[in-house]
Amino acid sequence: MKKAIFTLAIGDNPMYQAAILSFKHYADKVGADLIVSDELHYPINIHDPHYGANPAWAEKLRIGELLKEYDRVLYLDADILISPSAQDIFKQYTDPMVIYMLNEGAICDRQFERQLIENKLGLLNWPMQCEGVIYYNVGVMLVSQGCKLFDYADLAGLQSVCNHIRFYEQTFFNYQIFKNDLKHKELATTYNRMDMFGKEGYLEADFIHYAGKGYAKNSRRRDIQFLKDFATLYDNILPRDKMEALKAHAWHDYLNVVCKKYPLPNFLIKQCCRWFVPH
Repeated sequence: MKKAIFTLAIGDNPMYQAAILSFKHYADKVGADLIVSDELHYPINIHDPHYGANPAWAEKLRIGELLKEYDRVLYLDADILISPSAQDIFKQYTDPMVIYMLNEGAICDRQFERQLIENKLGLLNWPMQCEGVIYYNVGVMLVSQGCKLFDYADLAGLQSVCNHIRFYEQTFFNYQIFKNDLKHKELATTYNRMDMFGKEGYLEADFIHYAGKGYAKNSRRRDIQFLKDFATLYDNILPRDKMEALKAHAWHDYLNVVCKKYPLPNFLIKQCCRWFVPH
């Protein structure tokens, strides 16, 4: 069985570089090929969107192309850190007809996203769980050839909604899964652990997702926190000089941002950061 781990990482962001090192470690352990997109292949026109939208989100369509070559594909956002002790997700979730993702609708109310896309594409019998709608997070997706999501989710479909709905590719994928009665099951939180579940014990998860603020005080500190956790988890596993170089790179980038933001002398800003920002 051919397995691939796929991600998108454009540029020299040190967080992405650290994420890819953790993906490579995991890919070697589970016997999968690691495929990294460093450029966009799906041209989408984002123009005056009603909500935040990124053309890179359309790159998830490449999963469908990879499934022509691979039996199973694990997609991961590049702001995810895989623990070196992570269990083999391919062995945990085995049904080739099912798409596996985390149901964030169990903790976040996603009725608004449902309403937006149904207003655009039409009403459907959206599945419920307890009192909320099922709504999957697409930061981690385990898809096999038997799942036909990418027969229905295409660039034209994404283009039709990208300027009108929130989390356009995520909401569109959810809509197509439910509209076409595709088999779907939720991943355990450990395979997509986000800070919406709280900070306690998050480093014990298999896949740690740093979406949003990512366990930091604010989004500007996210990369710093990511590299700090990366160094903690991979100490004595990966070369320490490589980890320290990535941490220094992230710290330098962070200081550049805060120095531009605040009208204070740079030396004072940098000293305050050294005192008060964990790194």
